[in-house]
Amino acid sequence: MGLLDSVVGALAGGQSGGDNPLLGIVMQLLNNQPGGLAGLVQSFQQGGLGEIVNSWVSTGQNLPISAEQLQSVLGSGQLQQIAAQLGVSPEQASGNLADLLPKVVDQLTPNGQLPQGGDLLSQGLDMLRKGGLFG
Repeated sequence: MGLLDSVVGALAGGQSGGDNPLLGIVMQLLNNQPGGLAGLVQSFQQGGLGEIVNSWVSTGQNLPISAEQLQSVLGSGQLQQIAAQLGVSPEQASGNLADLLPKVVDQLTPNGQLPQGGDLLSQGLDMLRKGGLFG
């Protein structure tokens, strides 16, 4: 099992990346986002969804996000690309992403703080290991 498969498996509760291709796309989204995870959080804050995204980063309960709210931040073009990669409709992709993205951000910020600098994937692995999600 590769490194990305390990991250994907840990975040998906033991599922492999092949079982949940959306998770791999989420990790790509975070790594390709200007500013990484912090840049994504900032996009949500600038889009008027700061309370929602801050709940994902904090140690409290995650507030839900709707597919429509997600589309307002990411844009229909990016959601269409994700949908095409998954072979589903943009509505289905945004709905699935609205379910998964809060969990991923929450797992990557276990202490209620955004990682500072560096590669999100390796920082996420370190955080997941410290959180006991890896053996």
